[in-house]
Amino acid sequence: MTNIRSTIFEGKTIVATGKFSHRTRTDFNNLIRSLGARAGTSVTRNTDYLVVGDKPGNKLAKARECGVTILSESEFESLIA
Repeated sequence: MTNIRSTIFEGKTIVATGKFSHRTRTDFNNLIRSLGARAGTSVTRNTDYLVVGDKPGNKLAKARECGVTILSESEFESLIA
């Protein structure tokens, strides 16, 4: 059986923005890398996912403009559980 955790984000670029309730930003970015993904710092058309916490700021608007898939912190956590 294929593990979704090891495949869904592999090779993707994920940007995290806002304040997260369960992890520090460093821990969040380390988690992204552990999933085989690239932890991006800015949203571009090459960004695959934006994970938003509280007060996401300008990155959320940019992600919408670029058509990036937006996930809440809890949605992201559910996908990797």
